[in-house]
Amino acid sequence: MRNPRLAESTATSTGLDAWRGFKGQEWRDHVATRDFIALNRTEYTGNEEFLVEPTERTKKVWAAVQELQKAERENGGVLAVSSDVGSAILAHAPGYIDQENEICVGLQTDAPLKRSIHPNGGLRMVEMGLEEYGFPALDEKIVDIYTHYRKTHNQGVFDVYDPEIMACRRSGVITGLPDAYGRGRIIGDYRRVALYGTDFLIADKKREKADSDCKPFSEDIIRIREELSEQIRALKELTEMAKGYGFDISKPAATGLEAAQWTYFGFIASAKEANGAATGIGRITAFLDIYIQRDLDEGRITEAEAQEIIDQLVIKCRILRYLRTLDFDALFSGDPTWVTIAFAGMCLDGRSMVTKTDFRLLHTLDNLGTSPEPNLTILWSDKLPEGFKHYATRMSIQTSAIQFENDELLRNAWGDDCCIGCCVSPQAQGKQMQYFGARANLAKTLLYAINGGVDELSGETVAHGFEPVTSEYLDYDEVFEKFEKMETWLCETYVRAMNAIHYMHDKYAYERLMMALHDRDVLRTMAFGLAGVSLVADSLSAMKYAKVKVIRNEKGIAVDYEVEGDFPKFGNNDDRVDQMAAKLTESFMNKLRSQAIYRNAVPTQSILTITSNVVYGNKTGNTPCGRKKGEPFPPGANPCSGRDTKGFIAAGASLSKLPYEHNQDGISWTANLTQQALGKEAGEQVVNLSNCLDGFCSAGGYHINVNVLDRDMLIDAMENPANYPELTIRVSGYAVNFTRLTREQQLDVINRTFHKVA
Repeated sequence: MRNPRLAESTATSTGLDAWRGFKGQEWRDHVATRDFIALNRTEYTGNEEFLVEPTERTKKVWAAVQELQKAERENGGVLAVSSDVGSAILAHAPGYIDQENEICVGLQTDAPLKRSIHPNGGLRMVEMGLEEYGFPALDEKIVDIYTHYRKTHNQGVFDVYDPEIMACRRSGVITGLPDAYGRGRIIGDYRRVALYGTDFLIADKKREKADSDCKPFSEDIIRIREELSEQIRALKELTEMAKGYGFDISKPAATGLEAAQWTYFGFIASAKEANGAATGIGRITAFLDIYIQRDLDEGRITEAEAQEIIDQLVIKCRILRYLRTLDFDALFSGDPTWVTIAFAGMCLDGRSMVTKTDFRLLHTLDNLGTSPEPNLTILWSDKLPEGFKHYATRMSIQTSAIQFENDELLRNAWGDDCCIGCCVSPQAQGKQMQYFGARANLAKTLLYAINGGVDELSGETVAHGFEPVTSEYLDYDEVFEKFEKMETWLCETYVRAMNAIHYMHDKYAYERLMMALHDRDVLRTMAFGLAGVSLVADSLSAMKYAKVKVIRNEKGIAVDYEVEGDFPKFGNNDDRVDQMAAKLTESFMNKLRSQAIYRNAVPTQSILTITSNVVYGNKTGNTPCGRKKGEPFPPGANPCSGRDTKGFIAAGASLSKLPYEHNQDGISWTANLTQQALGKEAGEQVVNLSNCLDGFCSAGGYHINVNVLDRDMLIDAMENPANYPELTIRVSGYAVNFTRLTREQQLDVINRTFHKVA
């Protein structure tokens, strides 16, 4: 039965001019979402007093979801899987949570929390996911198709990998490569569906394709023509999918509810044909606010209905699911999907991008309770309106569900319509896409330099042609020279792996609809990553300012180190070691820049670990700074746990020295504070956190996860998880339910530095 609320909404928009009252002409003639937003948004400089509680409809929908989430947890983490059909835009019939009360509709499959499968990415991963979570084996027809007739992305990649790449994967010096799962981090400009309708977008793609008619067909031209044809098909399938829910999205959205629905249809249809680790929705608040504010001005909706649109859109973002394996969960724990929404920030015209809908989005944390998804990402500037800054920091202290990124760095590099993919990865929405590439283990690379390419744990020679350090004590200059050479070898191997992965992903698992919602001539970046930067900086500091004695096993492999004396440690605003860390990232990035990159993509790098810092710890032996084998790495660019002893501000000062120009895919810092560190009273804490964020960003700091938590509470949550079903914390680049982490990961969080003074 059709939802009467939706029928009413559609009826009232019939005959309306979708663009009534909107300013500007250029965006009407060709796709230019950013220009439309800049001309038509309404900046809001007030506070949160206008916000309202959820509607009864929203409460009923959310209650139904909570029951499903409970059943999902009781079923071992996966509620149901659609294992009889490969996921695609039109693979499943329409599905609903509570059709009577949903005002924003559309699911990945035909039922909420029912996961789809993506065999074109890799058959084995699907089979393992089903087996590990106790579901019946994959449908035999699908196995037959992807065994005998259709090659997968995973098979293509491993067909071309060379022995060095395989050795690096095995040893853990490179981990998390998207060679068995989808690459993710690509964000379509889903707002285009609402602003233009699919007829306009299809015509625009046909125009882009016609530009190369009757011209020489080089390999590049042939490929882009085929891709554009696939994009056009995907847009037509999107239109058909929406019809199944009773909507004609061939024309532009005419109301706020339709704008949210059209935008969401573009997002969920894209998610249906891709299984990337990160599935961001982009920068949507200012865009949606334009439509909502027009409806409010016209008297079509009330504030309660405006909030209802955002609440129900957020509910949909909270229930995105993918079938994963246990190995995947070890790297990316807590079942994240990184439905990242970036919001706030400043416009190039000097006004802020803050609207009432930015407040409404944050208010979902009250109306629906705290949740890791969507991944709420505030683009912070000291120029943001004070009312918003204080509301944002209050909600951050209350929920630990928000991350902050430096808007000035992002705006200067990528423009004022920049969004975030995954955790810290920027891209100009609809004009830029990323080839994601996990991360290299820099600490293990240092150990390879000391051991001449021999793995300190397995004894296997992974990097051939290198001589080990043979002296009893490590000499800084000798080790650094060997480390530089080992980095060069690693970069060359890393790039070969990435080029292979993304060639095959484009060939066998192309994200048709996501790319249909980009410009044809898109800027491509290839995002490499680093883990263990602070470990290497501390190790080099120990060699330079103390003495490090090498302990070797019977085979002559360096397996442990004794540090004699003290040394500067990253995270205490000490230039002696902070500049070492900065130069490490610059050096690695310059080596990447010297390589030939697939499709002429621009190489970038991040300092980010997700929850894989625990896996890295298990795969890396003792390090010269005193860290022991098996101890987790610091998350992201964090100082080593317990070594940042001078407080929150000093740690942030060290982080802000890491140069963004050489780490343009992002620099992640996860900071744990007690409430007392921010002040005695709630109002004081809100203002002080806002001031700290101002100072951090003004000094050049890129990103911060803020956890205002009590260690004793986390210990209790670890022992009594049923008492903390919604306890959310920020980890390296995303939020996660604390009780969904493994015990080892929970202990890692508990053992990190909790700053008691700012």
